[in-house]
Amino acid sequence: MSDEELDELRRRKMAELQQQAMAEQQVAQEEAIRAQRAAVLRQILSPEARDRMNNLRMVKPEFAEQLENELIRLAQAKRLPEVPISDKTLKTMLAQVQSRKRDTKIEFR
Repeated sequence: MSDEELDELRRRKMAELQQQAMAEQQVAQEEAIRAQRAAVLRQILSPEARDRMNNLRMVKPEFAEQLENELIRLAQAKRLPEVPISDKTLKTMLAQVQSRKRDTKIEFR
């Protein structure tokens, strides 16, 4: 092997290691963010409300994430009606959010 080939192999290996390190760092950041969100949600939701959110996450993950973001935002602004939020209050919030959505009706003629 020539020196040029060795240098090229070293550059490739170094680039590969850097990409791997960046990917690991990104995964660690995402895990930290998830842990922070879970900690905040544990503080602001009662156990029953957390169960309801987990069930909702299984059925509608995007909607659950959207609702969690809204709850966290309200908690940070100190605008929550009660802390921890009970299951009944969460149900009411869900009903309000669902009623905001436009109902699509299809009529057959």
